[in-house]
Amino acid sequence: MTESSALPGLPRRLLADPEMISACASRDFARIFQLAKRRGGFHSSRIARTCELTPSRVGEVISGKRKITNMTVIERIADGLRIPGHLLGLASRDWERAEIPTQPQPNAAMRRLAELQNAHTTVPSRELDDILAIAAGSKVTPTVLRSLQVSIEDYWRRDDEHGGEALRPAVIGQLRYVTGILQDTADPNYRRSLHGIAAELARLTGWTYFDARQYSTARTYFTESLRLAREIDDRTFIADVLACLSLQATYQDRAKDAVTLARAAQDSARLDGGTPRLMAMLSIREAFGHASAHNREATHSAINEAVHHFEHVNPEDHDPTWVQYFDRTKLTVDTGTALGQLGDAAAAEPLIAEALQAEPTTNIRARAFHTFWLARTQLQCSKVELACATATEALDLATIVESPRVLTHLREFRQLLGSHRTIPAAVELVARISETAN
Repeated sequence: MTESSALPGLPRRLLADPEMISACASRDFARIFQLAKRRGGFHSSRIARTCELTPSRVGEVISGKRKITNMTVIERIADGLRIPGHLLGLASRDWERAEIPTQPQPNAAMRRLAELQNAHTTVPSRELDDILAIAAGSKVTPTVLRSLQVSIEDYWRRDDEHGGEALRPAVIGQLRYVTGILQDTADPNYRRSLHGIAAELARLTGWTYFDARQYSTARTYFTESLRLAREIDDRTFIADVLACLSLQATYQDRAKDAVTLARAAQDSARLDGGTPRLMAMLSIREAFGHASAHNREATHSAINEAVHHFEHVNPEDHDPTWVQYFDRTKLTVDTGTALGQLGDAAAAEPLIAEALQAEPTTNIRARAFHTFWLARTQLQCSKVELACATATEALDLATIVESPRVLTHLREFRQLLGSHRTIPAAVELVARISETAN
């Protein structure tokens, strides 16, 4: 028997906690280890010993300096901490089957369960999140609401850093959990808050499907988010969901729809006194639609409107948390992206390059997008070797983050290199894109 199997694993109460379930679903081992230390009694050296890792590696994972993606290591962690396989997307571990009790339990309920099993009667099963929702009951408190909101903020952060593919099951599970307790909650104040949280989770779910280019499913969740927000008349949030639908329309080459949705979003925001930051973001989404339609005058008009709104941003404004990402750097890079889509590469290139210098390095997916757009504008300016070097940076970022949209842009860039494929840098890049993005 190895040392890891001789030591007990994480407490069952911790493994049943929604925060741990969420961390496992997204394979966020930094958070798993933090929870193991803070609430499971596992210090770093014990985690290292049970999972057959070095203490320094455990420390690097906890600090966010290192990720764990190797399946062998993930399986060692599951076995060492006794995390059931299904929580980490693995098959049932050998020790799970070995731990199934073979002796009948003394209480009547367990004897009845044994009788049902012996009679080959199927006991109805539920998804884990349903079981947890039933166990938790429907009691809602301000602390519960804040915990849910913090989870959403954390989901968005990890979506920016890693993409939404691995995150989606946890978000959908929490959405089902919130809609479940919403049905059992009578207090009007709590109901309003829960509607808002459910709307945010539905929008985030839609976003993960959009990023995966599963547009039909994304639209379904965006529509559900609109319905939830409409029930509490949250006009500003409705505006944001319409802006998401507008961006999706540009990816589907539906430029007119994109413009219509962006303008509807602005109308909705104005009804609730939309802040300058929000109005600037919505104007840029309209600019994307016009640029997709190659309408130069309308694109510049929408960009100017966005700049005008942003000039009136006040730190004292009560901006919704979900629009606070739209800062000066984001305005700059989005302006450059719209101009690049319009074909005005000379104006777009310095704007995107400037924004990339200021953009957080942790936002990997955004940096991958913006690096691609910089490469595209450089190519349009006939800076072929520089464009290939920049696109290589985008490709390196794309191997880190799970985003089919990023890979689609890189495949587009490969097509744009068609007339330059005699240049060694282009030949090498085309081969790498073909290997990675197909």
